[in-house]
Amino acid sequence: MPDVRHPANDGWEALLTAHAVLMKQFAAEDIWTDVSMREYDVLYALSKSPGPVRLSELNRRVLLSQPALSRMVDRLAGRGFLERQADPADGRGVRLALTDDGAALQRRVGRRHARSVARAMTAGLDPGELRELEAICARLAAASAPAGPPDPARPPASPANQN
Repeated sequence: MPDVRHPANDGWEALLTAHAVLMKQFAAEDIWTDVSMREYDVLYALSKSPGPVRLSELNRRVLLSQPALSRMVDRLAGRGFLERQADPADGRGVRLALTDDGAALQRRVGRRHARSVARAMTAGLDPGELRELEAICARLAAASAPAGPPDPARPPASPANQN
């Protein structure tokens, strides 16, 4: 029986392979002394939010299960990097925000990580390819996003980018 390959599966495999290779490269760098990569991901997601967010909203932005995220939030709050605030719209709800120390840590680690990302991405792609990659990934994310309220941390796509 001939091997029937599907471009969608090949593209997915290539995307996952590139992600795995790059993440291993980033993990090996000497910038994760104050915070792990996963902790940084949570701090970064909060830094991109226009204000405090509920745990469920944060969970949509990070690659962690809800129980793992809850434990990480507890650890980061215990270390003084994020705080819980009462949700004014729902007295029982809690919203999460970076503290000044958390924001400073995110910026410090983020500057070093951004340089690493830029080096890795520009080593294999030219500026036009980087823009194309960004557009493709944005379209994939938009097509796969669950229906619901818009993400306040992500501006709506301009009509020119909606193909």
